[in-house]
Amino acid sequence: MRVFVDSNIPMYVAGREHPHREPSRRFLARVQSGEVEGHASTEVLREILYRYASLGRTELGLEVYDLTVQICTSVLPVALADTDRARSLLADRPGVSVRDAVHAAVMMNHGIPLLASFDRGFDAIPGIERLDL
Repeated sequence: MRVFVDSNIPMYVAGREHPHREPSRRFLARVQSGEVEGHASTEVLREILYRYASLGRTELGLEVYDLTVQICTSVLPVALADTDRARSLLADRPGVSVRDAVHAAVMMNHGIPLLASFDRGFDAIPGIERLDL
């Protein structure tokens, strides 16, 4: 099973106690064991670095970045074809965030319909199925 891993999954694992922390841990354990083929993108990694740097917690951000790269089967680039498709998604689906559109476009362009995320914004994008973690 190929699954795109949104930035919030490793961030919940690294964060303070939260209802999404344990489901995120269980999911990443499945990725690490090879039961699930996890894929991220360079945009996921950028989000991780940005968030932790903005909180003044750059060291933790570097650890979360490294964990994501280590666990995921691949880190997909964000190419012009992806931003073009994100542009189309934004035009067709008002209210979808730019970040969600970019992630969805990368997923679609690489044939990955499943998503590990707690972000309900993806639910408005046809062809993307958010896993119930």
